[in-house]
Amino acid sequence: MSEWWTYSLSDFLLFSPRTYYRLFELYNSAIWPLQIVALALGVAILVLLLRDVFLRDLAWRGRALAAVLAACWLWVAWAYFLKRYETINWAAEYFAAGFAVEALLLVWSGILRDRLRFRPSRDFIALAGLCIFLFALFVHPLIGPLAGRTWLQVELFGVAPDPTVVATLGVLLAAQRTRWELLVIPLLWCAISGATLWTMESPDAVVMPVAAALAIVLGSCKTVLGDLDQRLP
Repeated sequence: MSEWWTYSLSDFLLFSPRTYYRLFELYNSAIWPLQIVALALGVAILVLLLRDVFLRDLAWRGRALAAVLAACWLWVAWAYFLKRYETINWAAEYFAAGFAVEALLLVWSGILRDRLRFRPSRDFIALAGLCIFLFALFVHPLIGPLAGRTWLQVELFGVAPDPTVVATLGVLLAAQRTRWELLVIPLLWCAISGATLWTMESPDAVVMPVAAALAIVLGSCKTVLGDLDQRLP
């Protein structure tokens, strides 16, 4: 029996890269044309973010953003993890549970407790959050085709886990305060996805860890600045 330290991450991978990306192809074909709905929801979030960041603060916008994001997380939990990913990875049900918990947290904190608030701001962190959301909505889907994968294997916000997580990080960073209770699960998924892609030697393996690092740094800065604002007379 081999010693445990002789194993690498690739020894625990349950599928090949071809199988992994083929899964997205089958998934996209099965849910078509819901990708158009997901894109429309992403554009709606963008409009709400632009109004909140650059114009005026309306309390219902935070609830609306939380509702849309919660719906996307629930969809990914059920349609992708439970219905598709579980066929190649036994851990999919645990990932689905995590995504469902995040959806419930968004409902609890963002809708019922109204903690996800936005205010007119042009500060660097809010703009960075907006840029991260734009990346998730429009740039992340291009990574696969640029890396040589077909358009049928594209990963889109609202229906695939990675761009949905990155988009959520962007929205949370654009909020008035850092809500760490909403950031924990997205950050954990960034680590899991990054490790999976790195093990498969995918060229986009750094995307999720970089997104997580930005969220931690910018979220921490927002927390510190918020504490200073409260202490100043």
